[in-house]
Amino acid sequence: MWVDNETETDFLNFSGVADTVAEIVYQADGRPISIGVSGAWGAGKSSMIKLIQASLKAPPQVEEKPAKDFVFVEFNAWLYQGYDDARAALMDVIATRLEAEAKKRAKGLDKASELLSRVNWLRAAKLAGSTALSFATGVPAPGLLGEIIGLVDRVRSGQVDQDAIEALHDTAEKAKDEAGKLWSSAPAKKSPPKEIQALRDNFETILEELGVTLVVLIDDLDRCLPETTISTLEAIRLFLFLRNTAFVIAADNEMIKHAVRKHFSGVPDDVLVTSYFDKLIQVPIRVPPLGTQEVRAYMMMLFLENSKLPKEVVEEIRVQVRGQLRTTWQGNRVDRAFMQSLYSDYPTDLIGKFDTAERLAAVMTSASGIQGNPRLIKRFLNALSIRMSISRAQGVGVDEAVLVKLMLFERSGNPKAYEELMKAVASHKDGKPVLLGEWEADMKLGKALALHQPWDLPFVKEWLALPPALADKDLRGAIYVSREHAPIITDEDRLSSEAAELLTALLATPDMAEQLKDRLALIAPVDINVVMDRLLDKAGAEQEWGVPDILEALLVVGRLDTQQGLRLAAFLKARPPAQIQAGIVPKLTDEVWAKSVYEFWKTAEVSPPVKAAIRKFDGNLTK
Repeated sequence: MWVDNETETDFLNFSGVADTVAEIVYQADGRPISIGVSGAWGAGKSSMIKLIQASLKAPPQVEEKPAKDFVFVEFNAWLYQGYDDARAALMDVIATRLEAEAKKRAKGLDKASELLSRVNWLRAAKLAGSTALSFATGVPAPGLLGEIIGLVDRVRSGQVDQDAIEALHDTAEKAKDEAGKLWSSAPAKKSPPKEIQALRDNFETILEELGVTLVVLIDDLDRCLPETTISTLEAIRLFLFLRNTAFVIAADNEMIKHAVRKHFSGVPDDVLVTSYFDKLIQVPIRVPPLGTQEVRAYMMMLFLENSKLPKEVVEEIRVQVRGQLRTTWQGNRVDRAFMQSLYSDYPTDLIGKFDTAERLAAVMTSASGIQGNPRLIKRFLNALSIRMSISRAQGVGVDEAVLVKLMLFERSGNPKAYEELMKAVASHKDGKPVLLGEWEADMKLGKALALHQPWDLPFVKEWLALPPALADKDLRGAIYVSREHAPIITDEDRLSSEAAELLTALLATPDMAEQLKDRLALIAPVDINVVMDRLLDKAGAEQEWGVPDILEALLVVGRLDTQQGLRLAAFLKARPPAQIQAGIVPKLTDEVWAKSVYEFWKTAEVSPPVKAAIRKFDGNLTK
């Protein structure tokens, strides 16, 4: 599983862009600069912000290039939404950070404290203004003010009781204390316009005294409601274009413009919206979209990160992958062959994951609903990991490549086409989507496809070409572990009366299963699947696997359907080795899947009597 957090580790070859942005801030040399990092949701803006910060913190690579002193303020407006005024919060965060820096450097402390007191004064002035406005208009104010006004309304409406009086008194005292804290440290007899200018002057002075450039990194602005977005932008404007400041703002341009458009509602001219945005952002930078090479490398690095290889090995490989990505314009590739050239001792399962990345890269880049988005790729891989875990826990034998292909269609295909696919699987006795057969054959021969609705999407052709072909695959197991997105298979829980009767009998007296096999053979495949589900659920409670009664029922059902037999084999392999007893070995010998179970138990370190029993019934297995 992969956590959906920003990172300073560059898996996407963003460091080149991040270094460029850092160089712009460096070369500004104290002149004010504002940089907008734009990109869609999940494109990597937050990681880009982290990489820019890391680049500015790093010592200069050129000896004659002097080091510069940067102080960083990270502000996430989304975290304050609904709890505080974003404009006031940003001012407070900046002032508090500079006061802490002044204390650490033992200089500029008076100016830093003065800056914080001016911010408190402005917050108190806004608090007082909001109170007057609320009482005049009847519009509730946030926080304590809203509580006071609500309680006053109760008194006015005649809903007076002792609780209301005490609540009004307590809330008023809290508001008094809160406002008192702000006014006590704020300069007296100041007007807002003069105080704002004084704050700007004070801000520049403290940066000069500290000898630093303040870099304000603003993230998740495009997650905020329009009012919070505008409030934050107004706070930025307050500090903008002052010496020794740099603002780096990560947001989707279109979301910001939407907020501005809503703020200036009734103004038809879209030029105003663009002008407002352009005045705030001097240097627009867009997070580069990922191509097939970057997507393939990203997926391989995610798999590598989750492996058990030493961290220093993973980091060395990452650096070399990033270097290769910078030369892909020359025709170089990041693929499985390149990854294997970097390290000679990958685990076998990790090489298999690299193959998965090879197969998926092109589709992940172009498929609608994903289109190379790093966050969506990570979520897709997390969903795949969860479903494979469910498969193992439930004893369902699922081919990962089949599940991946099915999940891609679930994500990017037409929902009606996906529903048709589910119906085709459910109606076939062996769970095969035979409706895909002709299309897959034509794709293999390079013929043009005439797809009808709801299959007539460009994505479907790419999907059909993706290995493996599915027309001859039993998809019931893959659909079973994907039930939260495949509601059609919930019909399987409504067993026929015959199937329900047989299931009751098997659960009550599983050792009588042989006598019921002829009746079991006549029920529908979907019913057999549910019967095996319930039997495996009961079998999971068994602590000793010699010849428990439930095994007889499992074997009878497993012989009726190949898929059910494979599920039973997977279930037995998942039992703790200490539970396996020698008595089970001769019971399985006639099953077509017994060989794979025996081989697994040999490597799983079952008890010596079990190994001896296996050697007796299969002379091909060595000691």
